[in-house]
Amino acid sequence: MVVGTLNLTLYIGGMQSLKDKRSVIKSLLAKIKSKLNVSAAEIAKQDEWNQCDMGFACVTNDVSHADSMLSAIIQYVDSDGRVEIIDSYSEIIHV
Repeated sequence: MVVGTLNLTLYIGGMQSLKDKRSVIKSLLAKIKSKLNVSAAEIAKQDEWNQCDMGFACVTNDVSHADSMLSAIIQYVDSDGRVEIIDSYSEIIHV
């Protein structure tokens, strides 16, 4: 079994409140979960208006598949004009 994990730190511009930020993050997480079939959650910076830490995980039987799934997440988030990726960290674990 192979587990792929990805942490992204995002900048979200133009937010006037936490409600605005959460609307963007909730929408982005739902789309990623639906489209890419991975686990996803906001993991830190919940009280900051313009930043967010998101965590993703996938389970597969192939290292290259896990790597391609994590790359697809990064590409999807990067293509969303509402957010900007500030930092990313990924890890693939053989269990």
